[in-house]
Parts: sequence; C-alpha cells; structure tokens
Amino acid sequence: MKNGRVFGTICFTLLMMLALAQPGYADKSSVTISAPEAVTVGSEVVVKLTITHSGNNFIHYTNWVYLKVNGKEFSRWDFTSKNRPEEAVFVREAKILVGEPIELIAEANCNLHGSKGPAQKTITIK
Repeated sequence: MKNGRVFGTICFTLLMMLALAQPGYADKSSVTISAPEAVTVGSEVVVKLTITHSGNNFIHYTNWVYLKVNGKEFSRWDFTSKNRPEEAVFVREAKILVGEPIELIAEANCNLHGSKGPAQKTITIK
C-alpha cells in the first residue's frame, strides 16, 4: 500500500510539472515604445509600451516595467506572482504633455532572467 502512494505521488508530481511547463529556454522581458516622432508644443501624446515575455506563470513572470521621461521615472508598473501581467505580450500606456523635446526610455524585467535592455525613443518639437 505504501509503494502505491509513493508511485501515485510521483505520477501526480510529474503530471503537474508537465501541465505547468513552459518552453525550455530562458526568456528575458523586452519592451518596445510606440510614440509620434514629432509633435507641437502643448500636445498631449499617448506613449504605448508593448512588453513581451513568454511564460508568465506564478514562478516566472515580468515583475516590473518602467517609463522614464527625460531621465526621470514617469510611470512604473509592478507585478507579483499573484498579480501577473495578463498575457505573454501586453501593453501599458502613459499620457505625456509635451513642452520640450522628450527622450523616452522604457525597460521591462523578468523575475528570473532579467531584461533584454532598455528601449529608447525621442519625440521632437515641430
């Protein structure tokens, strides 16, 4: 009887591992920035960040995303194992009032593998 329980526990564990398995490669979080190239002074622009990270599960997920405007953090989104991003590819937006040329820097991070590095974009004044 004891051997049956051990065998059952092993089988259950293996099935759970297979059910939760993700692709077998390390996946760093990456981000791309969508914003206009040039705007007029006083315009409000919507900056769209598209974050990509395969394998968002309770063990392996994007744990933060930030957007900096001219070197200062403008927006930040933090995630946890219980409050993960909704999909492997997800979007976050920020509205910015433009009063001068703007340098945008955004980065996303995987809690296990890190980041593919920051993305940059400049919005100039027409």
